[in-house]
Amino acid sequence: MLELTEIRACLTTISLPGGGNLVSEDRVRALACDQGTVRFVLEARDKAEAATLTQVKSAAETALMALPGVSSVQIVVTAHEAAKEPPNITIGRHPEGAPTQRQIPGVKRILAIGSGKGGVGKSTVSANLAVAMARQGWKVGLLDADIYGPSQSQMMGVHRQPASPDGKVILPLEAHGIRFMSIANMLPDGQAVIWRGPMLMGALQQLLMQVRWGDLDVLIVDMPPGTGDVQLTLCTHFDVTGAIVVSTPQDMALIDAKKALSAFAELKTEVIGLIENMSVYICENCGHEAHLFGHGGVTREATRLGLPLLAELPLAMEVMRAGEDGVPVAMGTGPMAEAYGRLAARLIAAAEQAVPAV
Repeated sequence: MLELTEIRACLTTISLPGGGNLVSEDRVRALACDQGTVRFVLEARDKAEAATLTQVKSAAETALMALPGVSSVQIVVTAHEAAKEPPNITIGRHPEGAPTQRQIPGVKRILAIGSGKGGVGKSTVSANLAVAMARQGWKVGLLDADIYGPSQSQMMGVHRQPASPDGKVILPLEAHGIRFMSIANMLPDGQAVIWRGPMLMGALQQLLMQVRWGDLDVLIVDMPPGTGDVQLTLCTHFDVTGAIVVSTPQDMALIDAKKALSAFAELKTEVIGLIENMSVYICENCGHEAHLFGHGGVTREATRLGLPLLAELPLAMEVMRAGEDGVPVAMGTGPMAEAYGRLAARLIAAAEQAVPAV
């Protein structure tokens, strides 16, 4: 079996026009070899340099194809406008070999929380479910994989950068009994992420493989909305135990939720159930119930697909306030904390009956 060290050794023979080689100048990102296909991102300093790398790319392809066991080579050249230089992940480098190492050391299960569209409360569900499972004795990690719109730093109430003992391994942050990581904790406050797909893939692999998660019963991954690069990378490169799709009841949200369900099916990732969020609004003053976004749409879709409806979670001001204060509502008491407790108990019971599934 071809080793990544052999591929890197080969790439050291490919010189750059300005001096040095692809490896010594740190131009190789997300290097991987899967069933004879070598793929990596060739990173240029800017668009002007990218235009000069055609021969370099060709030379790398020729050299790699000469290696025993290599059947194809895929190289993507990426460059950044000087005015739009993306923020760097300052701790560690993009990990290598993630496509051939599908397990995260110490992590028993990976649970993806997805949605077809934004604004349905997926991140709120992820944070509170993580806290609720931890309160019931599980060792839980939470990864904010919404690279463009991270929110878990705010929900966990932790804004400092993570530590690293050696500049390579990242130590996860801890709050409310869980270990968590968010790209927001690795960037200047308010800094936008302006990255192309290959850089998103590299960042996700780093957050999964370079973070020292330790022994976890489950790593909950708060996915970005939609069906893009992050979903593809997670579900094809890692053994995802199962996925939960979150939606609000109205038809417009369900249209996108169905796309998320279809994407998980296409990626051969089991959907273990649906959650209807913002199912009902209960007035804090008079107790009147109002279905602001309709009612029962997710229930009907779950029935149609033969999937469990895991929870119907109400819309409540206390959930919003708790998220803004950095203390998830599942940490407290009352109806909302109890609802998340029931959801966590249901998932834990299912996990303990089916190893290693959630």
